[in-house]
Amino acid sequence: MSTYVYVDGFNLYYGAVEGTPYKWLDIVELCRRLLPRNRIERVRYFTALVSDTRTDPKKSTRQQTFIRALETLPEIEVTYGSFLQSVRRMPLARARPEDVGDPRVVSLTPRGPTSAVVLRTEEKGSDVNLATMLVADAYQGAFQAAAVLSTDSDLALPIELVRRELRLPVGVLFPRGRYSVELDRVAAFKRTIDARLVRQCQLPPELVDAEGRTIRKPSAW
Repeated sequence: MSTYVYVDGFNLYYGAVEGTPYKWLDIVELCRRLLPRNRIERVRYFTALVSDTRTDPKKSTRQQTFIRALETLPEIEVTYGSFLQSVRRMPLARARPEDVGDPRVVSLTPRGPTSAVVLRTEEKGSDVNLATMLVADAYQGAFQAAAVLSTDSDLALPIELVRRELRLPVGVLFPRGRYSVELDRVAAFKRTIDARLVRQCQLPPELVDAEGRTIRKPSAW
C-alpha cells in the first residue's frame, strides 16, 4: 500500500532522541519498521532552522548537517517553517525540584518578584505546513494511506477530514511517553516509537550527497 509519512521534526526530536546518542536517525528506516506492511514512498519532514546560542555555538551546524544527511535519502522531502522571537513579561512559577539551587533559574519566592521579562522563541509554520500538505496530497491521490508523526492535537482536524471525506486511512506515530487523546481519537491506527527502534535505525557515520560531498555525523552526537 502506497504510504506517505508526515513528520513533525521538533516533536520527533524532543520526544524520541533528545538526550540520547541516537540523534543521527534514519527516519525512512524508522517508518519502514513501524509500518512493515506499507510501501513508504514519501516522508515529508517539517522543521525550522535553529540559531546558535552562547551555550551551544554549533547548534545550527549540527542541525543543517543532519538535514543534508536526510536529503541523501530519495524518499525525504524537507519543508521549512520559521522561528519568531518576542520579548514578553510572564509570571514566575515556583521552582521545580530539579531547579532548586540553580543560580541560572529565577522562580517565585515569598515577597519576591512575581514576573520576569523573557525572550520567547516560538516555532511557526510546521503544523500548518504539515496539515496543508497532508490534505493536498490526499486530494491529489498521492497515497493510499498516510501516517502523521506528531503529538500536536491541532492536527486532529486535517486527519479527520482526510479520513471522513476521502475514506483514506491516516494513522499516528507517537514517541514513547508522549500521547495525544485528540489524535488517537481520529486515527485509523497507532504506532509507538520506542528507544530500541530508534537505536536500530541510525544513518551510516558518513554519507555522500548528490554533488559528491561527504557528510559526517557530528562528533557531539
